[in-house]
Amino acid sequence: LDWSTCAIDSSSVRAVWGAPTGPNPTDRAKAGSNHHLMVDGHGVPLAATVSAANAHDIRGLLPTVTAGPPPGYGTPGRRPRPLLGDRADRSAAHEAALPWVGIRPRFARPGEPHGSGLGKHRRVVERTVAQVHRKRRRKVRYATRADTHQGVLTRARIRLCGLRLLR
Repeated sequence: LDWSTCAIDSSSVRAVWGAPTGPNPTDRAKAGSNHHLMVDGHGVPLAATVSAANAHDIRGLLPTVTAGPPPGYGTPGRRPRPLLGDRADRSAAHEAALPWVGIRPRFARPGEPHGSGLGKHRRVVERTVAQVHRKRRRKVRYATRADTHQGVLTRARIRLCGLRLLR
């Protein structure tokens, strides 16, 4: 694992068949979920969690970080240097809580233009999110139970880990 940088991002997926989710603010209030994904510097998915679509992205930050492997996993004494995130992940409370876990947060600042520098480093998480949503079963939530949908997401993580680590 490449602990030099870790990145986190979330994406919205549509839910059908009455899954217990919230109204998606980006899809005309139709039912949906959010996938929160944390990857290492090479794009290997470390953690993935699911939340309701109407919940803000900041609510999925700490559950996703704590769902991943412990800091320094695979290499004794190593910790991820920065955790890169977008403007939606930035809050003073979370920036104060992440150093207690052993992670330095580095989020985009409000008011900066989009080409402010973090985009070229966060491309690995954007690429991994696109690969997770490549199949329709993961792009549209068909499962009505939360544990079933988390299992679909975990299976996608295992597949991507295998593909990345075989290279």
